[in-house]
Order: sequence, then structure tokens, then C-alpha cells
Amino acid sequence: MAQPGPIHPAARMHAQELRAGRLGRREFLTRVTALGVSAAAALRFVGAASPAQANPAIRRGGTLRVAMTVRGLKDPRSYEWSEHGNLTRGILEYLVEYQRDGTFRPMLLDGWEVNADASRYVLRLRPDVRWSNGDRFTVQDVRRNIEGWCDQGIRTNSMAPRMKGLIDPGTGQARKGAIEIRDARTVVLNLSVPDVALIASLADFPAAITHAGYDEDAPFAEMIGTGPFRPLGITPGESCVIERGEHEWWGSAVFGGPFLDRVEFVDPGPDPADWVSAARDGEVDLLYETVSGFIDAMDAIGWTRTRARTAATIVLRGNQQAERDGIRPYADLRMRRALALAVDNAVLLELGQGNRGEIAANHHVSPIHPAYADIGGVPFAPGEARALAQAAGLAGFEHELITIDDDWQRNTGDAMAAQMQDAGLRVRRRILPDAAFRADWTRHPLSATAWGHRPLAVQVLALAYRSGAPWNESGYASEEFDHLLTRASAIADVDERRKVMAEIEFLLRRDAVMIQPYWRALFNHHAGRIKNAEMHPAHEIHLYRIGFAA
Repeated sequence: MAQPGPIHPAARMHAQELRAGRLGRREFLTRVTALGVSAAAALRFVGAASPAQANPAIRRGGTLRVAMTVRGLKDPRSYEWSEHGNLTRGILEYLVEYQRDGTFRPMLLDGWEVNADASRYVLRLRPDVRWSNGDRFTVQDVRRNIEGWCDQGIRTNSMAPRMKGLIDPGTGQARKGAIEIRDARTVVLNLSVPDVALIASLADFPAAITHAGYDEDAPFAEMIGTGPFRPLGITPGESCVIERGEHEWWGSAVFGGPFLDRVEFVDPGPDPADWVSAARDGEVDLLYETVSGFIDAMDAIGWTRTRARTAATIVLRGNQQAERDGIRPYADLRMRRALALAVDNAVLLELGQGNRGEIAANHHVSPIHPAYADIGGVPFAPGEARALAQAAGLAGFEHELITIDDDWQRNTGDAMAAQMQDAGLRVRRRILPDAAFRADWTRHPLSATAWGHRPLAVQVLALAYRSGAPWNESGYASEEFDHLLTRASAIADVDERRKVMAEIEFLLRRDAVMIQPYWRALFNHHAGRIKNAEMHPAHEIHLYRIGFAA
């Protein structure tokens, strides 16, 4: 990654914190690489040696079979699950890539610069990148994609909340002058509101870069990308197949690879036991994820386990806008607080994850997020929960708790329902197949949803809780929260941002927006001869790196 001249002043401050022991290495690297400093340069700056880079011997060729849910594709701006990104990641690439160690590195970008208050980003493109049809990748492609991300007229466009500083609130489109083309390789983003999470947003799975001719309704096999693979075919619920393209991939000279001839995503169904069977029977080589109840089973068949500490989680929430039986039960703060008080988060971690993870505190900000504020744990008071439900006039109301029918989410929901009943609250369980749950996941009155890892807290909070955001499944709408989040997103100094983050965490807990019981440790398994397939904290599979041992 080319360096942008003088090192960013915030990076100097973070380096001092690292030297003083107030900052961990991972958090340091996340912060400074988002500012445009490479991991190697950042470590040199603080006098630390770069870790020895493993260079495993990988043979060229072979077919990798990945066990993963195969979801129907859509416009990438509307991708809702990490599996969507993995299905097209070998074809459609990203401006920035998020690494397992918490760092950001340029992909289609050659580098970037950020000003002191994160209100201006200078993006520099790699030279000589071409699309698979031979077209040159240009600054016009970058501008067109960013303009598309700013389009608030598309209800399912989850990129729009991430582009707040570029959008004209009057038109719901990119603001005039927000996206500036400086020269043939440079795009400048001029934000009206500073945003420290912008680079992280460019790396998230809905930010895949599409060609000018992209058509959501066109056959999968016609998809044009800058990646090393080409699409062959997809059948949702069954399989998706891609193969190494005949075109020359720009990344071979930069990263090496690709090594594989062909990748087959195989959908074994929603039951994790079937994933274990597929592995045992030699039908797949790599599991997208191994969920808690089946980790030991995969160990037992001799597959290689890898682990990632993450900010992935599950959120159990009442939708404040949803009606049931002619009322909006979760619009009542007393009812939401009753649900939170009825639940012991430690029990949900034990029964939902087999204690593989860390207890959380009902505010969706993780200890591994920069600017995390420790505001203490949450109370468990089932007697008080019953009293609050009575005060709300909802003591006799029957809740319907909905979860997906998989394993750990179902188990977590069962544990919550049992505790609600112990607190004297009436509840029945509804367990839905994957497709049925996800078709309407933001509108269920009371449900549990898996949320993936995001590098920065302000990033996930904007996606999940900002008023009117497409993924705001809780129906939460708070001007106070929105204001605090805008403030936090504009503060480059992490210690100063932490003060605002503490206010946000207290507010989310005071308003009982969610029960967010634990942070997940993520695992996957592979057949032992696969290289560079370790579990990624955001569930990403970087196919250009993966291959079979020589």
C-alpha cells in the first residue's frame, strides 16, 4: 500500500497509547489502518516488528467445496447477510478489504488519505485494473457506485445510512460536490458530517463494486466483475458455482493467486448435523461456520478447527412499531424493561453458545470496538420484571418469541422463553425455517436476530438503531440517540469518542432497546489440507487467497 506522505496526527496519538500500554495491538492497527496507514508502516512507526508472514506452499488448481447457505442474490446494496457477499466476492470486489487481524487494506484502491476530523477522504485507485470483459476500471466506476450507495429512494439500500455525510437530505441522493474527481486515479469525498467509520463501511459486504452494465435481473452467469473468478450458475438453497476466469486478474501481481480452478458453494440445509454429515462423508472441504453444539463433533472427525474473537452477536428485541392483537406492546418502555430484567445474560451464553464467547451488556458495543466504554453489567430481577409488566397492563399478554430454526439461535430463544416464564410472563415459541424468518426479519414483533461483526461500534449502531435505517429491526426512533451517534461518528480522538459512546450505551440500556446477551467466538473447520481458510471475524471468505496444500 503506497503511503500518503506524513503520517496522520491521530495515528501518532494512537501510537503513544500503544507504547504506554493503554491500547492493544489489534485496536491500534484497526484505528490507524482506517486512516490510510499500512499495518507494516504502523508497526515500524512504533518500533515493533511486523509479524512473520506465513507463506504456505499452495498448489495451483483443484475444486474447493464450501458448506454454506446459498441465498438468492440481489442488488449488492440490498445484501442482508454475509453469505450474500461470499457468493459474489470472487467476482465483485471491494475498494477496501477487512483482515482477520483487524486491519484494513486497499483492494481496488491503492490507498487513501483522511483529514484530521474525518470530513474529507482522498481515494486513490490502483492502476491497470480491468473488468472481466476487458473494460478499464476507472474513477467513473467509483463515483457511480458511491452515488448508488447514496440513493435513499431504494428502501432496502443498507449503504445509504453509511453515506450520511455525502447525501443531500432534500433529495435523498448524493450531494452536489460531495464526490469529486480530481484526476484519472483520484476521487475525493467531501462529507457534510465527519464520519470515522467510512473506510470500514467501504469494506462491508453490501459495498461490492458493480460494473456500469450491472442488472439485478440478469442471469448470474452474465455478471461482470474485477475479481479473478467468473460465475457459472446458482440455485438458491442448493448450490452456487464459480470458476477461475480466463481474463488476467490484476491482483495476481499484488497478492498472488488465485490458486483454485473452481469453487462450489454447497447448501446442506439449516440443520448443522447435516453439515457434519457432509464433512464426514467427504462431500465438502470447508465449513462457512461451525456452530457451538457441533464443534466437538467436527473435532472428532479430525478436521482442523480455527477460531476468531469477534463482535458478532445475537439481539433479542421487541419491535416498538409492531402491532399484536391490536396493541403495540413493545412501544411501552415498561414492557421492554420487563423483558430485559427477566433474562440472565450468562444463562443465554451458557445455553446458546456453550459458554464460547463473552457476556454482553444490552447495548451492542463490544470490548473489541475502539471507543468501547465499560458501563458495567445488566441487572437480573425477575420479580421486578413481573411488576413492570403489571404496571404496563400487560401481565396477561402472551408474547410470541420468534427465532430461526438452526441450533444456537433456537437454543438462545428457548433459554429466554424459559426465563420469561419463570418471571411470570406468558410466552410461546415460534420457530421458523431460514427463508421464512429472513423474508420479514425486520418486522417480527418479538424475535432474535444474528448480527455480524463490524470493526467499529458507530458503524453497527448506525445500521441497527438510527431512526428509519433499513436494518432497524427494533423500530427504535430517538432524536437523542441519533444526535449522539452523529457526534460520536465525527470524533477522531478515540478517548473523546469513548465519552460520547458511554452516553450512547447508557441511553440504549435505559430505553431497553434490546437484550444483547453475549459476544460470539466464531469457529470453522476444514479438511486439513486447505490453506488460508481461517475463520474471519466478519464471516468473509477471501477466495483468491485459498488453495490446497502443495
